[in-house]
Amino acid sequence: MASSPLALPPERRIAHLDMDAFYASVELLRYPELRGLPVVIGGGDNAQPKTLQDGTRLFSRLRGYVGRGVITTSTYEARALGVFSAMGTMKAAQLAPDAILLPVDFVAYRHFSRLFKAAVAQVAPLIEDRGIDEIYIDLTEHPEETVLLAQRIKAAVEQATGLSCSIGISPNKLLSKIASDLDKPNGLTIIGPGDLQRRIWPLPVAKVNGIGPKANVKLAAIGIHTIADLAQAPADLLQDHFGLTYTRWLMNVAHGIDDRCVVTHSEPKSISRETTFERDLHVQRDRAALSEVFVRLCAQLESDLLRKGYVGRTIGIKLRFDDFRTVTRDLTLPAYTSDADVIHRTAGQCLKRIKLDHKIRLLGVRVGSLLPEVQVGRAAQLQEPRQLSLY
Repeated sequence: MASSPLALPPERRIAHLDMDAFYASVELLRYPELRGLPVVIGGGDNAQPKTLQDGTRLFSRLRGYVGRGVITTSTYEARALGVFSAMGTMKAAQLAPDAILLPVDFVAYRHFSRLFKAAVAQVAPLIEDRGIDEIYIDLTEHPEETVLLAQRIKAAVEQATGLSCSIGISPNKLLSKIASDLDKPNGLTIIGPGDLQRRIWPLPVAKVNGIGPKANVKLAAIGIHTIADLAQAPADLLQDHFGLTYTRWLMNVAHGIDDRCVVTHSEPKSISRETTFERDLHVQRDRAALSEVFVRLCAQLESDLLRKGYVGRTIGIKLRFDDFRTVTRDLTLPAYTSDADVIHRTAGQCLKRIKLDHKIRLLGVRVGSLLPEVQVGRAAQLQEPRQLSLY
């Protein structure tokens, strides 16, 4: 009797969903009169809008900004003027002096992040959380047709949040992440047969997640500017400049090869909080300001740990000095904690191990060696030495 042919597994359908100008879009829900205007997010409390008696709101402008702030994000109107995330606020003020400047409100952004992820999970539950404004979704086993399913996901996000998102869909995470950025805002891009050469290869190599600024410069130096250039580059040329492991990865990237799975659950290794100061702070003259920020970061960490249900044993400190030198120190405690006072006291001990000979640009605190709080009792039993009885 002839054996039946083996059924081939379905081709993977991996989606990358990226919220459109997420922080800025949340702010536009709060201040709808700013729609269509160049708006940047990244100001301090002094950028808080002021409301007059007649209800009119007055907004800060980038014009005349002085300080060392960094743009968190911007509306598409501001991006058209050359203002992008991670840009220094003073440089942004030169490019778009009349742009509106708003403060960052992470409480609101986290709220909307939870809303959009819950809405997607109702439609397609196999989700990998990649940050506050992006997720991967495994659609492979979902019975619905790809375009209709993606449109239903987008509609669910908009209904839950009032915000738009862009979705890229392909057989893998690499291509889907690139695709989600191709037709923003409110885009839906599917990479199928032939689209690798047509839509991906003409893009700059910097569009690939994992090719950073240093690698981009090195690739440009050997004449590789686009993903097509990378695909056609001799392997020995790449290996001469990048080594064997990274060369293999580059060659796979250029040909759209990526076998990573969508990871629907993972335990965090650490939780951290940090802040970059508007100006470099002197260890002695600005002691009060540094102490205030230090206490606040530890309190925020306690809140993060309690909200997520974790405790940790390794407490770390991170400093970046005015010469851009970054130093870290950490200390492991005998018991797990989520207490702000314990975190502050232990981080202070770490701080004493750093030579404070320069002004401070950035201060950060980290809690590592995390464990879900519900497991702490069991872990303590395993670690605690016991006197055994002979009887």
